[in-house]
Amino acid sequence: MSLLGLPKWILPHLFTNKRFADLTEGEIQALRERISRFKEETPEVSVVIPAWNEENNIYRTLSSLSASNTRYKVEIIVVNNNSTDGTQKVLDTLGVRNYLQTVQGTPFARQMGLDHARGKFHLCADSDTFYPPDWIDLMVEPMAKNADITGVYGNYAFIPPAGQGRTGLWLYEKFAGLMIQIRKKNREYLNVYGFNMGFVTEVGRRTGGFKVSGSRVYANIVGSDFQNEAEDGRMALNLKKEGELKQVTSSKATVFTSPRRLLDDGSISKAFFNRAKRQLQGMRDYLS
Repeated sequence: MSLLGLPKWILPHLFTNKRFADLTEGEIQALRERISRFKEETPEVSVVIPAWNEENNIYRTLSSLSASNTRYKVEIIVVNNNSTDGTQKVLDTLGVRNYLQTVQGTPFARQMGLDHARGKFHLCADSDTFYPPDWIDLMVEPMAKNADITGVYGNYAFIPPAGQGRTGLWLYEKFAGLMIQIRKKNREYLNVYGFNMGFVTEVGRRTGGFKVSGSRVYANIVGSDFQNEAEDGRMALNLKKEGELKQVTSSKATVFTSPRRLLDDGSISKAFFNRAKRQLQGMRDYLS
């Protein structure tokens, strides 16, 4: 991940200053053709994406995934979680395999994706994230080579808001990377985020899937800081019942995601200090 800018692979998928409605027929057709490579009937890998009102984000994610260099047979599935914008139109226009989950919440959307996935390996993605060309193979490789590894997770970086640099985001990423290493021994499940994780499909199913209790206390213990996203940490804990988690550290597997959740705090600096404070308060638990 770079202090100065974004990697070259991401640039064709940014569609800078373009909404989906602004794409030309040629751009849409080219994207449809690339996505058609990832509609296998007997896939080895399922890439599953939940989407809620992501009309002008998800086509960028799909563009990045459709440029994957993979030796596996892959299916891409999108679960539309009650979107009220044009998300469904985007999926239909691009010919993406999709399902409608009418129960609101990321855990329910991810669980529906898991229920319908046909691949031996299951990769979780998000609709505001960009995936590098080698991401699929690098994530699957540890599980394919070692039956003791039931789940994987990767590194991430942030795309700066329009007109801003990456300096503050880069510092935040470095701090997050340090915390990942500290938590790895005793609280590794806290390192696993739904936009960049994978697992052996059948292990994920039989150990409980993405089902969560939904309580605020539970959400603070497992997964991220947001109540409806605790399903990623719960899945990580479930996977450890039957095997090990593996961090995929290759820079070629680093995904780039939106900083919008950081900006909910008001600014990158506020997000950094708020999260750093919480992480330092939990340090005793991470080391015990």
